[in-house]
Amino acid sequence: MPDTEPAEPYTPATGPHPGPGAATAPHPPGEPREAVDLLDIDPGFAADPYPAYARLRSRGPVHLVKGGGGERFWLVVGYDACRTALTSPALSRDWRRHGPIATGLPAPPPVDGPGNAHMLLRDPPDHTRLRRLAAREFTTRRVAALEPRVQRLTDALLDAMLAAPDRRADLVDALAYPLRLTVVCELLGIPDLDRDAFRGWSDEVAAPTSAEAARAAQAEAVPYLSGLVAAKRAAPGDDLLSALIHTEDENGDRLDEDELLSMAFLLLIAGHESTVNFISKGVRALFAHPDQLALLRADPDTLVTGAVEEMLRYDAPVGTAPPRVAVAPVGIGGTVIPRGGVVLIALADADRDPGRFPAPDRFDIRRPPAERRGHLAFGHGVHHCLGAPLARLEGRVVIGTLLRRCPTLALDGFLGHGDRRVPVRW
Repeated sequence: MPDTEPAEPYTPATGPHPGPGAATAPHPPGEPREAVDLLDIDPGFAADPYPAYARLRSRGPVHLVKGGGGERFWLVVGYDACRTALTSPALSRDWRRHGPIATGLPAPPPVDGPGNAHMLLRDPPDHTRLRRLAAREFTTRRVAALEPRVQRLTDALLDAMLAAPDRRADLVDALAYPLRLTVVCELLGIPDLDRDAFRGWSDEVAAPTSAEAARAAQAEAVPYLSGLVAAKRAAPGDDLLSALIHTEDENGDRLDEDELLSMAFLLLIAGHESTVNFISKGVRALFAHPDQLALLRADPDTLVTGAVEEMLRYDAPVGTAPPRVAVAPVGIGGTVIPRGGVVLIALADADRDPGRFPAPDRFDIRRPPAERRGHLAFGHGVHHCLGAPLARLEGRVVIGTLLRRCPTLALDGFLGHGDRRVPVRW
């Protein structure tokens, strides 16, 4: 989801972070360096990135890496460095304005069309204005009011899943994905009859089968959402989109047409992948740690909140924050990222940094709050996820209900780290 309040203040640790292998001195600023292929560091990176991240972290916090298409990115690892990068004003999310200076990419991302005037692609002060207007309606009270509906949806989806005659299902297809999609549709006030089409667009935009298919899906979704905005303006409902259309701040500022369309599009894409990943990765972590699963099954009401936070810390829903471009040379951990450098911030590695989290590779749902507080699963700084409370709510409801209603739930076969499916039996 898009951007809540900044995380708690944090004092960086002193000294080098411990990690596998011997630590090496940071790369001297200004000296050329060769890009690293992450698959050379660990051939299993695509399935499990954590060992490669840990090896890089032991060498320093910033590395030039190359992608499969020859792209060059500056990858930031480690908790302190990631927090620094997430709050650096020299690292811009405004690709409309600064995309042309980006280096290392075949071409800047295409963000000039309608539907891209949202806060995820803006820097302050533009971002501040958009977020302020959104936050007036996407409130803690509105999210809390969704809990009964999320519970009813979860129960209905589980009713359908548990009716399967072979007592088998994929939790992503049967529960995590349809729940997330339905919640977004209800937030936007999308009529039931339109939701199948909406699901197709959402699939392609969030996890495209090809660049062409993603563009085609956006080309269909944008006019639909424009029409939806017009309909809500004429006949407001009690949904979030209707509220955003009519909200204004104390100075009379309001979202314009493209900003409203973009906000709706952001709700479609930004929370889709991250929330589904959060639920599916959390369930996988429980299956991989039977002792923790047994603890949570024994007392879900007491332990589910801490379990959700540990799931977020242990296996981040989204491994890297959306890319940024350096608008000026910026030094992080002894390395200077040049102007135009495209920067990826490894949220997943930050939350496995032993300099911040004791025994970070241990999955422990009873981890003391002080040992998990401040994780970066939802980012940090001005772009900290505005939808984090909703994602947490969905996680608590889904995980708690699943374990209460399915006491014999078990993994159905082998499951790799990178597998998007969660096959189960009961």
